[in-house]
Amino acid sequence: MSRQKALLKGVLPIGGIELSCAVLQDGTRVLLQTSVFKAFSRSKRGLSKKRQDEAKIETNDGVLQLPAFVAASNLKPFIGKELIEVLQPVEYLDGTKKAFGYKAEILPELCNLYLEVRRQGVIVPQQEPLAVQAEVLLSSFAKVGITALIDEATGFQYDREYNALRILLERYIEEGIQKWVKRFPDKFFKEMDRLYHNPITKPTKRPQYYGKFINKYIYQPLEHGYVKQELDKRNITDEGRRRARFHQWLTEFGVNQLTIQMGRVLGLMEISPNLRRFKDYAKRQSGLSTVQLKFWAEDEEE
Repeated sequence: MSRQKALLKGVLPIGGIELSCAVLQDGTRVLLQTSVFKAFSRSKRGLSKKRQDEAKIETNDGVLQLPAFVAASNLKPFIGKELIEVLQPVEYLDGTKKAFGYKAEILPELCNLYLEVRRQGVIVPQQEPLAVQAEVLLSSFAKVGITALIDEATGFQYDREYNALRILLERYIEEGIQKWVKRFPDKFFKEMDRLYHNPITKPTKRPQYYGKFINKYIYQPLEHGYVKQELDKRNITDEGRRRARFHQWLTEFGVNQLTIQMGRVLGLMEISPNLRRFKDYAKRQSGLSTVQLKFWAEDEEE
């Protein structure tokens, strides 16, 4: 699996310090590893061998090596499930360079940790300033939230809708054309032949309106037409020619969604005595419709 890339980067001024942050391709908000150490006045120096052995904790997924900012023995009993889930570093690409961070949710979890240790009366003197820092940080994002603050710092709040769509389409569509594999079963075209009252057709001699039918009922419903729109951009040349079959652009996820959609349509085709009844069934099936009313325009030949 390829590493996530940083879409946007920024600096988050909070609690009197500045923390470097980023938004990744999948929408994950991260704080750079060095920034998390900085937030709690810790240098990113490695632990000694002895401290490393002491700074480990059992989790459901195995043994987790604790970073220095939570490695103190008096903190370990208060490290809960929520904090454990975000203590694993996130590796990503900053341009072409490898980078490491933590999910942004780690910051409020660390604040809660230090404040709980103080409430329980087991905080040590050198940790007192960290508890004070935790109060300052928590008050800074108590109303807005760490995610919203990072969105503002990186500019993601202005670009969120565009990026969310781009991230979605990346799940469906590959960068290049894939090897042709048969995706539509013979039964699908057999049912089309029946509904259109055609003799059995062959792959090389099927009516053009079969393609319109497939576009309308198979591809158009995928993510309310956004996938079809992107496929048109990539697959159709300036001269109006098609580079490949639409399904040759799809990722594994996209192929799975195509197969699910095809199954829905084929099921309706099989129970429909004629094309008009199929259209009636399809209009009532919310899983086959989109938010665009024009989707159901009577535009294919009969």
